[in-house]
Amino acid sequence: MSQAIPIGVVTVSDRASRGEYEDKGGPAIEAALARILATSWRPARRLVPDERPLIEAALRELADAEACPLVVTTGGTGPAPRDVTPEATEAVCGRLLPGFGELMRAVSLRAVPTAILSRQIADTRGRCLIVNLPGKPSAIAECLDAVFPAIPYCIDLIGGPRLETDPAACAAFRPK
Repeated sequence: MSQAIPIGVVTVSDRASRGEYEDKGGPAIEAALARILATSWRPARRLVPDERPLIEAALRELADAEACPLVVTTGGTGPAPRDVTPEATEAVCGRLLPGFGELMRAVSLRAVPTAILSRQIADTRGRCLIVNLPGKPSAIAECLDAVFPAIPYCIDLIGGPRLETDPAACAAFRPK
């Protein structure tokens, strides 16, 4: 039996990192991934405050030391001064994939007009794809469902392990 693939799950939140409230974003990511993925995987969890150096360190550690082919973040993507997740992601990466953010905002816009304020991005670091999701738990599955059909092929292209999806939950696209 093959070993479970580590997937980074990062919650960026000052209050949750201080224990002032329960992290609901990380568990929402894990629930969505459990529904979508057929490949054996395990979460590599991080809970960090809205501090750019700490976010950058968590992303580098998950991509490099933990060898996660996918890191999914939640939180810190709005316009508030402390929302710095996209900047931290861009600082440690080098291949911005703007279509991810464009699609996530388009999908979210159907539910809430403030989706235009969201700054989600996706970028690659070596063989790792990093996807920034919004902080609202209800938007996590909505955005992940929208972009996940492209994620396995993206990870193929950057040299990561093959991720298979449950076709009932997500039809991953791979060219023939």
